[in-house]
Amino acid sequence: MELRIIAFTPRGALLARELSAGLEALGHRCAACSFRAFPGADGREALPALEGQSLSQWTGAAFREAEGLIFVSACGIAVRAMAPYLESKHADPGVVAVDEGGRFAVPLLSGHTGGANRLARQIAAITGGVAAVTTATDGAGLLAIDDWAAENGWRLEEPDRVKAISAALLAGGQVSFRSDFPVRGPLPRGYLPGRAPRLWFTMSSAPAGEALKVLPPALWVGIGCRRGAPPEQIAAAVEAALAAGGFSPLSVAGAATIHRKRDEPGLLEYCRRMGWPLQSFSPEELAA
Repeated sequence: MELRIIAFTPRGALLARELSAGLEALGHRCAACSFRAFPGADGREALPALEGQSLSQWTGAAFREAEGLIFVSACGIAVRAMAPYLESKHADPGVVAVDEGGRFAVPLLSGHTGGANRLARQIAAITGGVAAVTTATDGAGLLAIDDWAAENGWRLEEPDRVKAISAALLAGGQVSFRSDFPVRGPLPRGYLPGRAPRLWFTMSSAPAGEALKVLPPALWVGIGCRRGAPPEQIAAAVEAALAAGGFSPLSVAGAATIHRKRDEPGLLEYCRRMGWPLQSFSPEELAA
């Protein structure tokens, strides 16, 4: 995850620095700062301080650029800072508040889809504190479908349908699903592959029907274009190809092209807009 961390006290700045190192060791990418300059034990700044930027501006930029935010502060500071930027539980980044002593890591926003619950547990493991996870399914020892999806990098189409699945699990029911892909390992408690009369979700690259659609990014789009093709023309061609196959754009992992088109401006811009990596191959590789 791309993380932003901010602290507000000298003790908090030292903890933020510790968290940044610990989370980077777990594979996250962290950028930590403090609200104002605080010296470390060596007399130098413990963290870079915000300069010419308000807390609201920092939070707005972090919401746009990062997948997770960590406030080493009281929960109230974090809530007031992020309130103007809230959109939805399926779009907002995960947000965790940690007290400056590292005793409690509290997921405040996007616990499942945004990964705040998992992030809080990682923080607690680093500090020796407690992850104060309050989502109902976690409290009942159940794995929510949006959490299961986030853990595996799956995407959800029409995510508001998650509520019905969580409600069924919390009521002690079982959730059935159909998958076009092999599901390896033991299933979470309450999930059955296509055995119940009602199908709660489908896992497919070409989903159909009224069930929640869970989309593993399993497709790569091969794109060729003339020199100077604008991104809008490329977008129209890709959208038509996906629609013809019944595929969802959410099922796409990235795009591929031939080496000589890898620097094509329109193609690069289109991939940037879609958030897709672009891989290129030689004519010999493609011919094989």
